[in-house]
Amino acid sequence: MNILITGSNGQLGNEMRVQSALHPEHRYFFTDIAELDITSGEAVSSYVESNNIDLIVNCAAYTNVDKAEDDEPTALIINAEAVANLARTGKKIIHVSTDYVFSGKGFMPCREDDEVEPQTAYGRTKLEGEKRLLSLTPDAVILRTAWLYSSFGNNFVKTMLRLGKEKSELGVVYDQIGTPTYAADLATAIYAIICHQEWKSGIYHFTNEGVCSWFDFTHEIFRLYNEQHPSEPIVCAVRPIRSEEYAYRTPRPHYSVLDKAKIKQTFSLTIPYWTEALNRCLKQL
Repeated sequence: MNILITGSNGQLGNEMRVQSALHPEHRYFFTDIAELDITSGEAVSSYVESNNIDLIVNCAAYTNVDKAEDDEPTALIINAEAVANLARTGKKIIHVSTDYVFSGKGFMPCREDDEVEPQTAYGRTKLEGEKRLLSLTPDAVILRTAWLYSSFGNNFVKTMLRLGKEKSELGVVYDQIGTPTYAADLATAIYAIICHQEWKSGIYHFTNEGVCSWFDFTHEIFRLYNEQHPSEPIVCAVRPIRSEEYAYRTPRPHYSVLDKAKIKQTFSLTIPYWTEALNRCLKQL
């Protein structure tokens, strides 16, 4: 197949690029804004037609939660209108979405058919992207994920490593619960969907296994880093704080654990536990 990967300079896009070497039977077109402006329907149509694209993996998104509150129209263009442009090509699509489509107020892992109730502009625009995609391409695959990190780009892991080396103490939120997701493992899942003997459309959830708080996540980042770098350990103390003690401009989900039973059963996936995945990422860094 000829496969188009959008947003290829981001965390997931870069991991898709790395793992493409494991699947040489396909031809890949890695694009970002410089190569293809997906907010232009004409540009998308022309690119897909001229390169005989068979499948699109959309890794592009407006992901800055705080900025989306200030500029929802721009977030809507990238997270919804651009998705519709890709859908109008009529090609198979794997689209990456987010846990932010849910309210984050529950206490049970969210299933694919649970009620959606986004609380932020980011969540609203991502949900609108899902709706427009399914209205135009009902056999699309939508992958909702959460707490994404990688050795590429900017993310929580890299930020905590930097702050841990700069500060003697950090206050980290302990009352928001989710699952860290290594983008490399999400890329592996996407390739499993691509290479599956049968196209299985629908909405799926993917994160690494297990649950933790941001406090737990930070504690494990430092612990594993120190195991790997005993001669230059991070000695920063990590202090648990409540959400209201942190100056969030935009509300964050308090509980955003995603139920992954559907994707594991459909594609026979074994998903790594989050600490094991984090350990692999830290070795890459």
